[in-house]
Amino acid sequence: MGGNAGLDAVLIVPGGRTEAYQSLAKPLTAGEPPVWAGLIATYVRRLNFSVEIIDANALWLSPEQAATTAVEMKPRLAVVVVYGHNPSASTQNMPAAGEILRELNAQAPEIPTLILGGHPAALPEQTLREETVDYVCTGEGPITIVDLLNAAKSSGQIDLNKIRGIVFKGELGQAIASLPAPLIEDVNAEMPGLAWDLLPMDRYRAHNWQCFGGLDRTPYASLYTTLGCPFKCSFCCIQAPFRSGEQALCYKTNSYRLWDPNLVLDQLEHLQHKYNVRNIKIADEMFVLNKRHVEAICDGIIERGYDLNIWAYARVKSISPPLLDKLKRAGINWLCLGIESGSERVLKDVRKGYKAENVFEPIAEMRSAGINIIANYLVGLPEDDAESMQQTLDLALELNCEFANIYCAMAYPGSKLYDIAVENNWPLPEAWTGYSQLAYDTRPLPTRYLEASEVLRFRDQAFTTYFTSPRYLKFIAEKFGPATKANIEKMTTYQLQRQLLGE
Repeated sequence: MGGNAGLDAVLIVPGGRTEAYQSLAKPLTAGEPPVWAGLIATYVRRLNFSVEIIDANALWLSPEQAATTAVEMKPRLAVVVVYGHNPSASTQNMPAAGEILRELNAQAPEIPTLILGGHPAALPEQTLREETVDYVCTGEGPITIVDLLNAAKSSGQIDLNKIRGIVFKGELGQAIASLPAPLIEDVNAEMPGLAWDLLPMDRYRAHNWQCFGGLDRTPYASLYTTLGCPFKCSFCCIQAPFRSGEQALCYKTNSYRLWDPNLVLDQLEHLQHKYNVRNIKIADEMFVLNKRHVEAICDGIIERGYDLNIWAYARVKSISPPLLDKLKRAGINWLCLGIESGSERVLKDVRKGYKAENVFEPIAEMRSAGINIIANYLVGLPEDDAESMQQTLDLALELNCEFANIYCAMAYPGSKLYDIAVENNWPLPEAWTGYSQLAYDTRPLPTRYLEASEVLRFRDQAFTTYFTSPRYLKFIAEKFGPATKANIEKMTTYQLQRQLLGE
């Protein structure tokens, strides 16, 4: 392996926000710390390897600049980390990741490269074919990186078959897969927190809605209290990097792991005292799930007297008034709910497990506790037609939550829906950027009754309808003040260009 006797590994987080978000990139998008890169850095350092992180996304570095910065560090291994801040963000970052890999190869072909993340784990052989990369990680990543670094210490030829969790090219150019790497068993001992000191902490900022009412969007941080997800929703790709263990019976298959609440509290304390961070995202796929875990963290925040403004994900079925009161006292001011659809037929088809009418009571309870709600909606699910999508918009307008995300259904690589789409030859985005909801070349799935263009057009119109609703704007002005109302009105003036709609 290449490099000198100095740095062992550099972790590169690709940018690409302009391609993914168009004109919304700088004025509106949040900038979050790369949680997975930070955890990997901690894992690697605890095994006495040196590591640096280049967050090209936060630093607004071009692929060429990111690669040049990495090459100047002369690492033994360059790792491009394509996880994103939610599972779906991995695929849309692949073009920027690919450009970084090509630049690394052009500038320093002697430095071996590894790409890891949700998308590479979902499509390892395809990634190996498409990208200028030496190794593609088929699992989580930390164990694979350490295997490669340990191999670099030995003299002689490296047996790549002994590197767990990679796909590489054989002598004839064929893809060869090594044995899968096991999942990290003890996250508390092996990855007790993020390597915050390796991140540009002054560059991150919260979502605009988290700071409604005039709060500063910076500084900002995100962290996990759990890792993985116990659910396997057909439209979600979260399991891609965690399921490699299923290929071998000797490895565990449940990806869901919990950090000790005391370690979480220690990280929060460090963020407050070292970086003056108040705005926090709990990045767990589902934070409000394990009641004992959640209550221990909330109790600790309350006892330690932290002053925080937190948002996290919850399920409609996982909340209750006593827990909501404790969440609020701990500074969890926003909860995000996956409401998805206003159609009972559509919800039943994707096995959501509840009816649209079931969301009213939990939302009323959340509001009674003083917690704001981000409601997530999906249009373009397989059973959607024009009537059912309108039902979803009508539900959103009736609930009138403090913020709403309206998404199109996408067949993300790594999801069951992607496999179904490929098997049925459904039209998919021509480029990986097309998996970004706000990209110019975005292409959602068609439904059984609608073309993809009809779904996209409805989504964009629904967004405008929601955020220009007089009832919604009146509610926002009364709750957060006229400045926040003006912020929302400005948000709706940014126009997206859509290739699929001929714009």
